[in-house]
Amino acid sequence: MENNAYPSGAQSNAEYLAPPPVEGVAGGGTGYGWNDVTLKGRDSFLKAIDPTRLPTTDLLHVWGMPSTATIGHQEPPRPLEPISMLVARNERESVQIALRPKVSWTGNGNAGNLQVHCSDLCSSSGQRLEVGRSLTLRRVVPILGVPDALVPVSLPSARISLLPGETSALWVSVDVPSAQQPGVYEGEIFITAVKADADSTVEEVSDIDKHEVRRGLEESLYVAESLHEKPQEEMLEGLRAITTGLRRLLQAPLLSASSENGSMDMDGDGQEASTIRVKLSVTVWDFVLPVTPSLPAVFGISETVIEDRFGLEHGSEDWYGSLDMHYQWLLQYRISPYFCRWGDNMRVLTYTCPWPADHPKSEEYYSDPRLAVYAIPYAPVLSSTDAAKDVLRKELEILKRKPHWKKSYFYLWDEPLNLEQYDIIRRMSGEIRAIAPDARVLTTYYCGPSDAPIAPGTFEAFVKVPSFLRPHTQIYCTSEWVLGNREDLVKDITAELHPENREIPNLNMWSIMPWIQK
Repeated sequence: MENNAYPSGAQSNAEYLAPPPVEGVAGGGTGYGWNDVTLKGRDSFLKAIDPTRLPTTDLLHVWGMPSTATIGHQEPPRPLEPISMLVARNERESVQIALRPKVSWTGNGNAGNLQVHCSDLCSSSGQRLEVGRSLTLRRVVPILGVPDALVPVSLPSARISLLPGETSALWVSVDVPSAQQPGVYEGEIFITAVKADADSTVEEVSDIDKHEVRRGLEESLYVAESLHEKPQEEMLEGLRAITTGLRRLLQAPLLSASSENGSMDMDGDGQEASTIRVKLSVTVWDFVLPVTPSLPAVFGISETVIEDRFGLEHGSEDWYGSLDMHYQWLLQYRISPYFCRWGDNMRVLTYTCPWPADHPKSEEYYSDPRLAVYAIPYAPVLSSTDAAKDVLRKELEILKRKPHWKKSYFYLWDEPLNLEQYDIIRRMSGEIRAIAPDARVLTTYYCGPSDAPIAPGTFEAFVKVPSFLRPHTQIYCTSEWVLGNREDLVKDITAELHPENREIPNLNMWSIMPWIQK
């Protein structure tokens, strides 16, 4: 974030008090012994507060935070600065806007209500990143006390409520399409304190809309003036941008209302005084991220949790629909998902596509260029019957001839602990590789086998895991916490691998709980 002068309508340094040290990194943790800054004339706030008669800066702290920060309820305020983001084409970047009330201006248990309005992000050439498509807004909602769920907020305008004495956060995401022209795109997010009654919404939104219309007209005028003596091709492109901008202005609620009333006040002074304006600048680089992620990020979702949470019968039409929804949702975030069901001990059935390989949906899933890798189900993991082995053989015979076969892997067991479990992994891998010799098997681990002829619990036992699984595992996935702060130990782990046998370290793997609503 840039440390520039404050935008008009923003809170000033005069009322900012540096918070005490905060536990954690990047704003996370808890601020101990910290209280809100005492405002001048606090006695004047003891009576009922009308937010329409006061600047929002008198009622609310607003500041920006990186997407990596964990913003707790007691996160202390910081100065408000313009937000700058650097984004490639075909990339998503996010930032957070923290909100903390200074006083309460409603009497219903909330600190107060806010009207949040986002403008399009516009470049000097008239190009746009549109609100609701490229610019989205979500409310950060705690789950079991931890800021976790991102709940969509309606755009371009939304109303949210704040709790007294607590810091809340908005999650702002910018999605840049592959075909977006590079350049600097600028816009604003307007945050205004409003009354609790619904009637105040129209008044507050109209102030913001006046600024939007003014901004849109100024941008169209700037583009028109810049077209003088331009080549015909650039002139036509500029005219198209002006036309698009003017059509959007005609759809603005303010113009609709003014056409009914016969007049329109373009004075923005009221909006300047009452609203906090968060300036957002996005630099779009002149290169495109590949559709297929270079580094696979693999997330696992428990099918049994989906069934329990949504009351779905395994194999029903709604069950397939729910899994497909989870798959599509994760794929848009450059994540390669798999579903899983646990068997005895730490056996695990994992699969990316819930449909069999001869189903049309299977080809749709596996050939999607956004999918970096996919898991093939090892059916005998739950029932080692002849029928299950026939299912496995049929899947392999179909998939190993497909162009996307190189993206496939098997995940058979989670974190084996002793030589018996290592033997089971080798046996299952042997059955797979008897049908498809170039199949890849992934094994997760955080320690060596406890009963191996090596001192148990030592780093040496951990490093020697590949020697116990070779040639029946190609992808060795371990946990970062095993290394602690000793990043230098990574070379010892990789030195044990044989790249000539396609052995690779560490796909990035996580397990998640499904929070998607039906």
